[in-house]
This record gives sequence, structure tokens and C-alpha cells, in this order.
Amino acid sequence: MNDVVSRCAVVTGAATGIGRAIVLALARERWDIAFTFIESDPQAREVQELVAAAGARCLSRRCDAGIKSEVDHFFEEVAEWSGAPDLLVNNAGVQTWSPLLDLEEQSWDRVIRTNLKGYFLNTQSASRLMRLSAKPGSIINLGSGCNKLAFPGLVDYSVSKGGIELLTKVSAVELGPHGIRVNCIAPGAIETERTRAEAAQYAETWAKITPLGRVGQVADIANLVVFLVSPGAAFISGQTIGVDGGVFSKATWPY
Repeated sequence: MNDVVSRCAVVTGAATGIGRAIVLALARERWDIAFTFIESDPQAREVQELVAAAGARCLSRRCDAGIKSEVDHFFEEVAEWSGAPDLLVNNAGVQTWSPLLDLEEQSWDRVIRTNLKGYFLNTQSASRLMRLSAKPGSIINLGSGCNKLAFPGLVDYSVSKGGIELLTKVSAVELGPHGIRVNCIAPGAIETERTRAEAAQYAETWAKITPLGRVGQVADIANLVVFLVSPGAAFISGQTIGVDGGVFSKATWPY
């Protein structure tokens, strides 16, 4: 362990679901972890204990990704705790189920503020610290299969995820000269606590239409994060990588 170089990863919205899986996968790779959460105090404490059990340091803080003052304060704490982060995973997000004509303005504002503005604020804060360090940095944004496709009843969510894909490209171009790579992961149907609660038979339903014949698991996303921060991904930037079992490569075919 004396030969292991300390690396710090920041993961937003990581008390549950995909964020939790990413944190634990990175901790197993001996990354120190700083993560944020909003409402899940017991889950956040559990994640912190699991990170410690994996032999990594952990800092967890309640932080709303879409509020600049909270994001700035969080990164000040991270800088004091571990210096400039080596990795930012923008994962915190919310969604509203509503048709376009019924969608309320406050729901639109909440989703765009958290998902799109939140990614912008965290990217800005993290990359300013990364730029000042001599180490290369990496930013990974969690997008969605609706980066390019219209999902029924997910108007504001789809718009936010489409914006995240373009934010990824813009960030990769502007931050590349500072040694910072930026990529986007676009999950398909992933089985989590939230998706199981939203739809009965979620896994079975999506498995039927997915070319690989199964629903995605949180480990499928976490494994890609681990690869994207490995030396093997050192020349990958500005890309959106789908993790969907091929489901969104299928065309609608009339016969």
C-alpha cells in the first residue's frame, strides 16, 4: 500500500443506486471517495462504512447539486480534505413523469436545475481545482438513452440528458488543454431501487426487448467508470458511451 498513489474521486448523489455502486467500485480500487447526498442519511452512513471497510478514506456531505453556494462549499471541503480531485462523477439527478402539456413549471425548473445546472456547477468547481494541480483529471457525466431519443412522459428529464451530452462535448474541448478528459455514460434500462418501485416486472419487461436478453445492473455502469479512469482510456474524451445491452440501437420495424 505504500506504493499506491492517493487518488480522490467525487461522486454526486451517491447514497443509493448507480451512484452507490460507482463509489464502492472505486473504493475497491483504492480511490478515496468524497460523495454527496440529499435525503438518504442512513444510506449515506452505510456507504461511508463500506468505503472504509474497503480500505479507502471517505467524506460524505449533504449537498444540493443545483445550488452554487452548496457546491462551492463542498468542493472547498474536498480541497482541504484531499486536495484537487482526480475524478468527478456527475450522477445526482431527478425526474418527473408527466406529458408535455401537463408538465408544471416548478417540475421543469427542479429537473433542469438539478440535472443540467447541477452538472455544470460541479464540473466548474471540480475542473478549477484540477486545473491548478499538476495531475491529469477526468470527469464522467451520467446521461441516459434519452440523450438522443424521446422518452414518453419524461419531457424535462429527456431535455436535461440531451443537454448533458452537449455539456460533455463542450467541456471535453475546453478542458482538454488542461489535461482533463470528459466523457458521458448513457445507461439504458438499469435495475435499481427506484426503477423497481416505478414499474412492476421492470427487469422482465426490459429484458424481453433487449438484444442481450437481460436488464442492466448497477455494476454494468460502475465497471465502465472504473475503465474510463484507467490508463487504457487515457485518449478517450468527449464521448458518449451507451450501456444498454443494445436496446436503443434497435429501429422500430413495421414487419
